[in-house]
Order: sequence, then C-alpha cells, then structure tokens
Amino acid sequence: MAHFFRSSSLALCAASVCTLAAARLPAPSPEAAAKAAETAARAAWAGKVDNYKLCLSQDRVAAHYRNTTPSAKPATAVGSGCTDPGPFAYTPPAAKPAEAAGAHSPPGTASSPPSTLVPAAAASAPKS
Repeated sequence: MAHFFRSSSLALCAASVCTLAAARLPAPSPEAAAKAAETAARAAWAGKVDNYKLCLSQDRVAAHYRNTTPSAKPATAVGSGCTDPGPFAYTPPAAKPAEAAGAHSPPGTASSPPSTLVPAAAASAPKS
C-alpha cells in the first residue's frame, strides 16, 4: 500500500512539473528575437565550417591512402568538392514599419460604413 502512495505521489509531482513546463511563455522582445536569430545564424555557419574541415581531413586521408597503397585506384578528376564557407557575416533583416506590415488596414476594402442607424432587416428590404 505504501508503494502505491509513493508511486502515485511521484506521478502527481511529474504531472505538475509537466504542466508548468507546458505553460505558454510571453513573446520575446525584438532585441531577444534578433539575438536568437543571430545565434542561429552563427550556429549554422559553425556547422558549415565543421563540414569544411571534415571534408579537408577526408581528402588528406584519401591522398595518404593512395600514396601508401600501391593497389589503390587513382583519384578521379572531379575535384575535392570542399567549399570554404568564409568568415561569419550576419545581416539582420530590415524591420518593416507597422503600416507596411498591414497592422492598421483591414484585409479588404470597405464597401459600406461600419455602422448605420438603419436596422439590418430594413436595409436588406427592397425599396419600392
């Protein structure tokens, strides 16, 4: 019986932690969003640099193998295929003003005023 209470209390604690972890966080500030975008770009660039270094090391190993093994096939004339990503360069996207983002405009053109004094039933009735 004590084992049941221990496991149920453990399950209750785990459920409360999961509930707290699933709580919705507020939107990040523009500065934090820009910093996160730059960090993501830097991580992507670092991945490209790592792939470039790996490619160079694989080429060196293949060249060493061809030089030391007499029965090895000669290298093909395709080329190394390693492309240097260059230095890190990040240009943040230009911020659109609120007017250009469409924040103040309705999606369609208004065909009538937003409110009238005429009831809807009287406005839709045919005039004679």
